[in-house]
Amino acid sequence: MPKLFKSVWVVIFAFWLTACGDPLDAKIDNQIQFVDMQLKKLEQAINNQQIRNANLIKEYAQQVSQAKPQLQSIANELAKDATTRGPLYQSLNSRYQEAAKYADLFASKEERLAELQNLYQAADTTLFNDALSDPLNVLADMSDGLLPRVNAVSRAASLQANQAQDFGDGSQLIGNPAYGQWSTGSNGMSFWEWYGMYALISNLTDRRVYYNDWAGRRDYSYYNDYGRYRYSSPKQMRTQSTIESRAQKSFKGGQFKSAYAKPKVGATSISTSSRTAQNAANKFTSAYAKPKSTFSNSSSQSQNKKSTFGQSSFRSSSSGFSRGGFGGK
Repeated sequence: MPKLFKSVWVVIFAFWLTACGDPLDAKIDNQIQFVDMQLKKLEQAINNQQIRNANLIKEYAQQVSQAKPQLQSIANELAKDATTRGPLYQSLNSRYQEAAKYADLFASKEERLAELQNLYQAADTTLFNDALSDPLNVLADMSDGLLPRVNAVSRAASLQANQAQDFGDGSQLIGNPAYGQWSTGSNGMSFWEWYGMYALISNLTDRRVYYNDWAGRRDYSYYNDYGRYRYSSPKQMRTQSTIESRAQKSFKGGQFKSAYAKPKVGATSISTSSRTAQNAANKFTSAYAKPKSTFSNSSSQSQNKKSTFGQSSFRSSSSGFSRGGFGGK
């Protein structure tokens, strides 16, 4: 009888611990499973050639390589984005591994949950297809007009509409942490530094792009105007905020223009999924500009609000396109 009595109390105590546990832990565990399944679904879609812009990247890379053999190396590097070896997919997978295994990398459970929810959405095939428009349109620009841009207006029209400076081929990828990073020179100025083989892009313009110049005069890109919130980790978002704050403090002459204060125009046929992601970004991005401690020291009410980053309000939808293949302008 004593043993039975003791066993009953052990069960009751275990139940009490479960009931009193943090519900965010259960949400995080569930979200880890959801993201894992979503990434596998995306991987399958890429391998089965079901991502339209991925297929176009392969075609564009081949066309550029044939028309301009001197650009074959960088064209082949950009073609990786049509596969799971590309930096865009690899970035999502790397962020997932960190979010799933290393809780201490995040300022709070809310931030970790938000990252997992963002990853689930970023791995959606429709949203990922839209995100691939940037490397695709880099290839289009490298063709000198032979290949049309996709999901975006022409280069000339975009520069004019945004009163932007032409930073050369590859400018759509500037600011995207999957392809490079902002580094600080001995003069204290931040400049864009490409990763690995993407450094070949700098040879197309033969000049260094400084943050102060780029922030005020950048042109449209999918990442900077629609995808930044989903395709950046919390750490990357805070780094971008730090770079911008440093540039603003060192800015002399005139008024400093934030790189992200006003979305640029130039997108065409953007999916409903991307527009939903953009609305969420505009609402919540400012949280990443705060010191790290604000995530863990905020009130329970604000923490609950932050935990709604990218929840079930996101819905996948079919993406429409105004042009097919290489036709249309």
